[in-house]
Amino acid sequence: MTGVMGRLTGFPPLPELFGWAEGGFPGTHLAAGLHGIRVEEQLKDGTYVLRAELPGLDPDNDVEITVEDDVLTLRAERGEETTEKHRTEFRYGTFARSVRLPAGAKGEEADAEYKDGVLTITVPVPQEKAGTRTVPVRRG
Repeated sequence: MTGVMGRLTGFPPLPELFGWAEGGFPGTHLAAGLHGIRVEEQLKDGTYVLRAELPGLDPDNDVEITVEDDVLTLRAERGEETTEKHRTEFRYGTFARSVRLPAGAKGEEADAEYKDGVLTITVPVPQEKAGTRTVPVRRG
């Protein structure tokens, strides 16, 4: 409905208007005092894939990924250069994003790869076989 209202009134959709698209709305959350990380998620062929925009970071020193229970948390830090700037729109400091993993995800088997400013985290999610099962009835 938000998108429809935006198209009808000429205003951007509410999530974009209030910055929710960057800050963790819906189903994700952003810790207070931290910058958000833009992400995209997909579930494909038994694998949960989270891609995060992290340009200009050193994944060996600036990025931390943790999985606790069924929550994956991504933290990164970008230090500000001490040179004087006329203007900057870059964001410096600590960035974080937490997402709830799909039911059954094997967080302990998470894997991450950083390429061209994008961090890709994959987590196996075993697919349950759908089918019909006959349930026997016991006599009491």
